[in-house]
Amino acid sequence: MSTTSGEDVRTSQYMGFRLGEEDYAVPILRVKEIIAYSPVTHVPGMPAVVLGVINLRGKVVPVVDLAIKFGLPRRPVTKWSCIVIVEADMEGQRTEVGILTDAVSQVLELAPRDIQPPPAFGTRLRVEFLEGLGCQEGGFVLLLNLDRLLSVSELLAVSMAVERAV
Repeated sequence: MSTTSGEDVRTSQYMGFRLGEEDYAVPILRVKEIIAYSPVTHVPGMPAVVLGVINLRGKVVPVVDLAIKFGLPRRPVTKWSCIVIVEADMEGQRTEVGILTDAVSQVLELAPRDIQPPPAFGTRLRVEFLEGLGCQEGGFVLLLNLDRLLSVSELLAVSMAVERAV
């Protein structure tokens, strides 16, 4: 929490990452961990956005390719690529999902005044995937809504993949 001119201004923290030429961020309280990229086990019948599953200390975790979700070409895996394990809401329950990123950047602290509503134009993303635009030095970061990022059918497919893999 920071104070400006005697006002009580509460900030929110976001974990930033890069995908292609864009900067994105998710609420840090929803990030469980960041792991180095390791090959995923492909599960037949999954939507194209689901790369497959990984074994995370005995737990099956689906991995989503955000580049495909956002209409970008599949990104090459580099030494900076990582999987960010986040919690998404699936039918009222928190479910761990991995998201493939090109690189993790930084933790951002944003005050409410630093967050603008999602733009109706100018981004490849559908507006419902965004919480807003975080204003930072040198530009903006797209703040993702993890609960809206996957469609209900994709979440159900992910759930079935996890059940089959167990």
